Amino acid sequence: MATASNRTPAASTLPRRQLGRHLREWRTKAGLTIAEAAKRMEWGASTLQRLEKGHADRIRTIDINELCRIYGVPREVTDGLAGLAQQAAVKSWWHAYGDLIPENFDIYIGLEASARTLRTYQSELVPGLLQTADYVRTLNRLACPKDSPAELERRVSLRMQRQTLIGREHEPAELDVVVHESVLHRVVGNAKVMAAQLRHLADFGTRGNVALRILPFAAGVPLGVSTGPFTVLEFGTDGSGKPVEPPVVYAEGFTGDLYLERRTDVTRYDRAHECLRRHALDCQPSRDLLRRVAKEYVA
Repeated sequence: MATASNRTPAASTLPRRQLGRHLREWRTKAGLTIAEAAKRMEWGASTLQRLEKGHADRIRTIDINELCRIYGVPREVTDGLAGLAQQAAVKSWWHAYGDLIPENFDIYIGLEASARTLRTYQSELVPGLLQTADYVRTLNRLACPKDSPAELERRVSLRMQRQTLIGREHEPAELDVVVHESVLHRVVGNAKVMAAQLRHLADFGTRGNVALRILPFAAGVPLGVSTGPFTVLEFGTDGSGKPVEPPVVYAEGFTGDLYLERRTDVTRYDRAHECLRRHALDCQPSRDLLRRVAKEYVA
């Protein structure tokens, strides 16, 4: 029989890693060490450690609920973590909103916050990490018309907090973005909002960790098919140069989100991004176009 010391770790999957990441964060908030939390569960420390690293070979919702009780996790978050536990073995994953995991439990935010490199293509809207507060406010007012003013501002604040990922001084994430030219002309809010948003994009594009390119109408359809918006996330390497976590493709949908981990899928999206990047304007001409269109909005 395998012991805790020689047991082969279970294959890591995105739901397992996200579950472990959330549990580690809540344990830390509760002020507990791994040994202390494991003792309360009557586990060995290695059992909890495997769970937090996304390698637990057996995940029971009853155990997740008990850990959440110990950590003081709110009920709505506990429900989300229990849903992740039920999805633990899934490799490539379609997360339908409200299916096992509550709709208001955002899987992607935790994933994004851990990323070191993000390669994004956006054909509909300004990428979330580069949106201004007024742009975000307009979109959320349309998407959630029943929200109170306070709830609306909470959503805006959360989006702004996410942007510290690329704006922070210490080890900011690297962002490589291709935005279709149609996004520049799709009015969100009004002319003033759009002008400020496009100037914001141009300014962010001057940062050393941000590469922003506009795919012009003249480029046609470089791939011959439409991919829809997507992001490839990478999580850096450890001391030996190995990836901390496998890269993940995220594609947002209207009724759910798609997460892909298979190497062939990630490679295909990487090649798609490279093709779009190759057909896009270079960074400086892209900034020039953004500022020119911004002036047209307020002319």
